[in-house]
Amino acid sequence: MELLPLWLCLGLHFLALEWRIGNGMAAAASQGGCKLVDGAADCRAQNLAAVPSSLPPASHTLLLDANPLRTLWNHSLRPYPRLQHLSLHRCNLGRLARGAFQEQARLHSLVLSDNALWESPRETAAALRGLQDLRRLDLSGNALTEDTAALLLQNLSSLESLSLARNTIMRLDETAFVGLRRLQELDLQRNYIFEIEGGAFDGLPLLRRLNLAYNNLPCLVDFGLTQLRLLNVSHNALEWFLASSSEAAFELETLDLSHNQLLFFPLLPQSSKLHTLLLRDNSMGFYRDLYNASSPQEMVAQFLLVDGNVTNVTTVSLWEEFAFSDLADLRFLDLSQNQFQYLPGGFLKKMPVLAHLNLNQNCLRSLHIREHEPPGGLTELDLSQNQLSELHWVPGLPSCLRSLRSFNLSSNQLLGVPSGLFADASNITTVDMSHNQISLCPTPPKPASSGPEGPPTCVDFRNVTSLQSLSLEGCGLGALQDCTFQGTSLTHLDLSGNRGVLNGSVAFLHHVAPTLQVLSLRDVGLSPGFKELDFSGFENLRALDLSGNALTSFPMFGVSLALQTLDLRRNSLTALPQRAELEPLLRSLRTLYLSQNPYDCCGVEGWGVLEHLHIITDGAMVTCNLSSKIIRLRELPADGLPQDCKWEHVDVGLLYLVLILPSCLTLLVACTIIFLTFKKPLLQVVKSRCHWSSIY
Repeated sequence: MELLPLWLCLGLHFLALEWRIGNGMAAAASQGGCKLVDGAADCRAQNLAAVPSSLPPASHTLLLDANPLRTLWNHSLRPYPRLQHLSLHRCNLGRLARGAFQEQARLHSLVLSDNALWESPRETAAALRGLQDLRRLDLSGNALTEDTAALLLQNLSSLESLSLARNTIMRLDETAFVGLRRLQELDLQRNYIFEIEGGAFDGLPLLRRLNLAYNNLPCLVDFGLTQLRLLNVSHNALEWFLASSSEAAFELETLDLSHNQLLFFPLLPQSSKLHTLLLRDNSMGFYRDLYNASSPQEMVAQFLLVDGNVTNVTTVSLWEEFAFSDLADLRFLDLSQNQFQYLPGGFLKKMPVLAHLNLNQNCLRSLHIREHEPPGGLTELDLSQNQLSELHWVPGLPSCLRSLRSFNLSSNQLLGVPSGLFADASNITTVDMSHNQISLCPTPPKPASSGPEGPPTCVDFRNVTSLQSLSLEGCGLGALQDCTFQGTSLTHLDLSGNRGVLNGSVAFLHHVAPTLQVLSLRDVGLSPGFKELDFSGFENLRALDLSGNALTSFPMFGVSLALQTLDLRRNSLTALPQRAELEPLLRSLRTLYLSQNPYDCCGVEGWGVLEHLHIITDGAMVTCNLSSKIIRLRELPADGLPQDCKWEHVDVGLLYLVLILPSCLTLLVACTIIFLTFKKPLLQVVKSRCHWSSIY
C-alpha cells in the first residue's frame, strides 16, 4: 500500500508525457495547413511553393490543388513512395522534372488539369513515362495541341481513363492514341476538333465512353465504333450522322447528338442496344409526305468516302431514314426544338419499350394515335409548344395512355381532346394543358351541330383518380362548376390567367380542398368587391398564389392551417391585418410576398411583427404612401407610426372645435372694434335717413 502513491504519480507523469508527444505529432502533421484523414493529405490552397516534406510517409492520397508550385522537382515526391492518388490541379505547373515520379510506382490516379504543360512537353513526357501502373490521367486545360498530346501519351499503355478536355486539339489521326489499348473512357470535349481521320480510334478496342461535345465536327459518316456504349457529340456543327451500313452488332446504349445542325433523322446502327437518344435543338424533320418525287432516284443521297486510295460510295434514303435503325430497346427519346411537322406511320411502333418521349417546341399540327402508338409502356409524353389543333385516336382501342404518368400539352391551339382520352389513364399524375383555349366538362349543352361526330368541345378530368397535378394557366376558362374536379385527388392546381374563373367564391374547389397542397390563382380577376375568399376548408394547403389581382383585404383562413407560402404581390392592399388576424398564419407561414401594393403608411401596424419573424421575402421592396410620398416600410420608425399619422388618432369633433374656435373669437373681436369705432357716425346716418326725432 505504501507504493500506491508512487505508482499513481508515475502513471500521471507518463500520461502527461504521452499527451505532449501526441500534441507535437499533431502539430507536425498539420504543418503548412495540410489536413490528414485516414492516409489522405489535403493541402489545397495553402499557398505552398513546394511539396511539403513532413507529411506521413505512408500517405496514399495527396491533394495539392491551387498552390503556386510552378515546377515539380525530382525530389518533390520522394518522401511518399506509397502514393496512389495525386492531384495537382491549377498549380501553375510548366515543368515536370524527368524523375518527378521515379519513386511513385504505385500511382494510379494523376490530375494535372489547368496548368501550363505545353511549355516543356518533352520533359513532361519523360516524367510520365515512368508511371507504368497509371490508370487515370487528367490533362485538361493545358493548351495542348494534337502533337503535344500524342507526345505526352507515349508508353502510357496502362491508362483506362483519359481527359484531354479544354485544350487546343484540332484534328485526330491514327497516331493520336497509339498504345492505349486498355483505355475505356476518353474525354475530348471543348477542343477545336473539326476532323477525325479514319482509324483514329482503331487502337482503342476497350473504349466504352467517348465525349466529343463542344467541338467543330461537321459530320460523322461511316461511324463504326461497335464497342462504344456512350457517345456524346453534342454542341458541334453536325449536319449528318451515318452509322456504318454493316450488320455488325453495336454495344451503343446512349447517343447524344443534341445542339447540332442535323437536317435528317440520324441513320443509326442496324443492330444496337440503344436506350437513350438525345436529338434536342437541331433542324430535323420528316419529309416524305412533303416531297412528290416522280423518280425514286430523287429520293436518295450518295456519300463519297475517301480513305487513302480507297473510295467508297454510300447511298441512303432521305425520306425513310429511321426505317432500318434498331430502336427496339429505346426507352428515352428527346426530339425537342426541331422542325417536325408530323410523325410518319410506324415510327413509334419501332420503339415498343419507349417510356419517355419529348416533342417539345416543334411544328406538329396534328397527332394521330394509332394502335401501339404511342407504346403501351409510355410514362412521359411532352407535346408542348407546338401548333397542335387536334388529336386523333382510333376508337375502340385499349387505352394507349394506361401507363402514362406525365402528359404535357401546353402552349398549343387545342380546343379540346378526344372524348374519354383520360378515362383509362389510371396511372396519370401530371397534366399540363395551359395556354390552350379549352373548356372543362361539364358545360351547358352545345348545339346539335357539335355532336359526337364534331370536334371535341371540352376536356373531362372527372373521376381521374390518379391525377395529382393539373395546370390550366391561361386557358380562357369561364366560371367553373362545383363538380368540375369531382373524383380527383389533386394536390397541385394552377388556374392562373383565367379571369372570372372563381365565379364569386372558391366553393367549386370543395371536392379537392382536403387534398390540395399548392394552389395558384394568380391574375384571375379578383376585384375589390370580392367578399368570399375563405380558405378555411383547405387544411393541407402549403402554398397559395393570389398575386396580380385587386384584393383589398387578406383572405380568411381556418384555425388548423398548414400554409407555408403566401403570395399577395400586385394587389390593392392598403393595410396589414392586426396581430389577432395574423395569429393563424404565423403558426405555419414561412414565406410571405407583400410588395407592389398601395399600402397606407398609417395602416401598417402589423409590419413589425412580420418583419421580426423574417418571413417576408421581398421586404426590401414593400413601400407605402404618406402624404403623396413613397416610403419603404423598413424606413418607418421602429417605435411606432410616423408623426404625420398621429393626427389621425385624434377625435375629429374636438379637432374641428379647436380649429374653429380661434377664428370665431377673432371675428367677434374685430366686429366689436368696428362697432365701437363707428358707433356715433353710424347712428346719425341711420337717424337722418329714417327721420327719427332727436332728443337734442
